[in-house]
Amino acid sequence: MSTTKTIGKTSKNVSEILQDYKLACESREASLLGRKEVFMGKAKFGIFGDGKELAQIAMAKAFKPGDFRSGYYRDQTFMFAIGELNMQEYFAQLYAHTDVEADPASAGRLMNGHFATRMLDESGELKELCKERNSSSDISPTAAQMPRLVGLAYASKLFRQNNGLKDFKNLSVHGNEVAFGTIGNASTSEGMFYEAINAAGVLQIPMLMSVWDDDYGISVPKEYHTTKGSISEVLAGFQRNGKNAGFEIFTVKGWDYENLLKTYQKAARVSREEHVPTLVHVLEMTQPQGHSTSGSHERYKSRERLEWEKEYDCIVKFREWILENGWVEPEELDNIEEQAKQSAKEAKNAAWKAFMASIKDDEKMALDLLDQAIEQSQNAAALRSVKTNLESTLNSIRLDSIKAVKRALRLIKAEDIPVRKQLQQWVKRVEAENLERFSSHLYSESALSALKVEEIKARFDEEAKVVDGREVLQACFDAALARDPRVFAFGEDVGKIGDVNQAFAGLQEKYGELRVTDTGIRECTIVGQGIGAALRGLRPIAEIQYLDYLLYAIQILSDDLATLQYRTRGGQKAPLIIRTRGHRLEGVWHSGSPMGMILNSIRGIYVLVPRNMTQAAGFYNTMLKSDDAALIIECLNGYRLKERIPQNIGEFTVPLGKPEILRSGTDVTIVTYGSMCRVVMEAAEQLNEEGISCEVIDVQTLLPFDIDHTIVESLKKTNRVVFADEDVPGGASAFMMQKVLEEQNGYKCLDSKPITITGKEHRPAYASDGDYFSKPNTEEVFDKVYALMAEANPDKYPDIY
Repeated sequence: MSTTKTIGKTSKNVSEILQDYKLACESREASLLGRKEVFMGKAKFGIFGDGKELAQIAMAKAFKPGDFRSGYYRDQTFMFAIGELNMQEYFAQLYAHTDVEADPASAGRLMNGHFATRMLDESGELKELCKERNSSSDISPTAAQMPRLVGLAYASKLFRQNNGLKDFKNLSVHGNEVAFGTIGNASTSEGMFYEAINAAGVLQIPMLMSVWDDDYGISVPKEYHTTKGSISEVLAGFQRNGKNAGFEIFTVKGWDYENLLKTYQKAARVSREEHVPTLVHVLEMTQPQGHSTSGSHERYKSRERLEWEKEYDCIVKFREWILENGWVEPEELDNIEEQAKQSAKEAKNAAWKAFMASIKDDEKMALDLLDQAIEQSQNAAALRSVKTNLESTLNSIRLDSIKAVKRALRLIKAEDIPVRKQLQQWVKRVEAENLERFSSHLYSESALSALKVEEIKARFDEEAKVVDGREVLQACFDAALARDPRVFAFGEDVGKIGDVNQAFAGLQEKYGELRVTDTGIRECTIVGQGIGAALRGLRPIAEIQYLDYLLYAIQILSDDLATLQYRTRGGQKAPLIIRTRGHRLEGVWHSGSPMGMILNSIRGIYVLVPRNMTQAAGFYNTMLKSDDAALIIECLNGYRLKERIPQNIGEFTVPLGKPEILRSGTDVTIVTYGSMCRVVMEAAEQLNEEGISCEVIDVQTLLPFDIDHTIVESLKKTNRVVFADEDVPGGASAFMMQKVLEEQNGYKCLDSKPITITGKEHRPAYASDGDYFSKPNTEEVFDKVYALMAEANPDKYPDIY
């Protein structure tokens, strides 16, 4: 038989067709075995890409070095096809193997089906991304891969159109890279999907979006998800025409190998060459094992539907097509299928063996120590039971040994026997190693960590200009844009008018629209645009116009950006700076300070709260030298307050986690930040007139918080503490209290009850009176501090009111 045949208008080597068939079968076997492993108790949960194999193979053939993927948890076949995932790694993630060599995507931190390539080298520096096949790290929330996808594609536009980036040849080849996205049909109902599609159409970026459509979203059929039951029909208005730019939209069936190849080649060409976003709606897909291991699709699919899915399974149809064209005899395909079963089984067994081997050394040592304890202890019977339970645990994992040893130590806590110390040492060692396994890399641990940026003090000439605070920031941003062509800023009203508070005034005219850019009202994808661009080595400053609007983007900040370094165990980074403004103003909106919400949802992103624009400028300079992400919250009422411009405006840095003492005192320590600094300083001056000496400390950053524990040194002197901020009760003030009193052991220094001064539980009412009675004011700070002192010395501080 000839080794080549004609397929449509192209010549295709039969061996490549058979290789594709083999890959599809191997991926299917991995899905089938993965489900069995969960039901055997060897894995906690499974979600698989069965039924989607053929389309992913076709997509992979259009994916070139330098391209990026932002997909979801059914893309295993694609990852196999581009050579960035092997079968053993696939099963290692299913078992949660914590060795980064075993599971390069997440080192056991993500459930199966969450794919990523290691885009950083061992020192935390970006690899030559233009030569790599890149996959950004997956997250589970549906459609949450979409905002990041916009940024990955937008970076190609910048690399192509911004001549200042032409020398960064390790990051891009003239912007020829395509960002490939994937999503399930049901998830296209999410607002993030529509926002991202609209943003991509406006921006005209090389984004190729695939929708895997199997007609369901878990148990819910398409008529409940999508108008007209078809996302491509819904988005028909986005189709470009002779007059208007937009998307190029394709539809193709998920079992049609020949047309899948043609469609993906054409879509990729349009996106790559023309920088036009494309959407490929892949219809008639199946999901042979249902949504996941948590349930069975037989519960909600009709018999007719299940029979149809068997008939139109993409591998079944692929086999039929191969045989109909006479490429090979059925026996050869049978042999390929048998080989696929064997290779998947071998990979599974190797992954399980390696996973268990990584655990058994500690378990063996624990069992040996328990044997010694049985010999030495008066509680031998109870210890023998502990050992027997550990030995008999089926598929034991790390926690089983920890529990057994700690139980043993409780039993021998009063016995002076040699093995007791050995067991204690075992616990300390194992807990330290597990801290590294499960809790490292929340932030950067590279030489470029924000915590390692050298402090450079601001220098002021004797004749330093006194200007509006906004002009300090304007000078800082001007210097940053001039210094580094990778820096760009974007957001609502940032471009032409220079943002609503004028910190970018005139900079678009100076540096061009690619460097200082207006966007639509779309906070979620503004952040995603920044994440994707930062992943690709650029240095974006994404503006969220007001702190209240952060709510639109908090899910992406929390689930994607904040977890990125952690979930890849240092394999990817996105040093995005999110700029916003908040705190004092008047009215329910634009004056919120939801700091507790922020602190509790975005660990992994530094939260910087400068009291003025000079401090803010120092933080921007610090973060632009680092590879960490940060949220910088400027004081909304500080742009017109007067400040001096430092001589070294583009160079000076403010360190993170270093509080500053604004006023020394001996009677009470007041800990605060941001706009409250001015309120507290006014109150401290008035309290001083009453003979009360306040030490006022600006924490400057909430994440990280007082790294060197300097606040407790103030408490040792004053023995009283007040935490003041504008958040609701129990918000950031409670956070600061826990840090100082519990973490720093500040409670030991107190002679009086610690107190908090916060905003009311509601947002501020409108007008100056609304602000005054809704947020902490100078008189309230005075009264509460005075009452604190009066409680200790009522004779010296009699009642005032």
